[in-house]
Amino acid sequence: MSCKFLSKEDRDAIVAAIKEAELNTSGEIRVHVEPKCGADALERAVYVFNRLKMYRTTARNGVLVYVAYESRRFCIIGDKGINDLVAPDFWDDVRKVMGDSFANADFAGGIIAAIRMTGEKLKSFFPYTDDDVNEQPDDISFG
Repeated sequence: MSCKFLSKEDRDAIVAAIKEAELNTSGEIRVHVEPKCGADALERAVYVFNRLKMYRTTARNGVLVYVAYESRRFCIIGDKGINDLVAPDFWDDVRKVMGDSFANADFAGGIIAAIRMTGEKLKSFFPYTDDDVNEQPDDISFG
């Protein structure tokens, strides 16, 4: 898939970060990138989350990192299984790291940092088990 926002090397590094992060947790992490977000970023992220059927995990522990690069909007959301266990500000530090990286035009770095932080955060709530099955694709989705 062609994407002027992320180089092939960036995309490969993001997918590698997803695979690495998921070694720590049974949680499922996905990244969705699109140029524009005409609505609120959270509303759009929820729509994309549902369109990607990310609720189809046994523990309802999917996480979506959503980025609309031309609109300069981004969001990170978790499914019901995560939200039932964590504080409402659970994702705030991840959003801050992403925002700081994006402000310095380090888009891939911000996404990768968010993925790594997410894997670490989920580890205590949803630890990796030997019988873990990868329930969601690790590839980046594009809109």
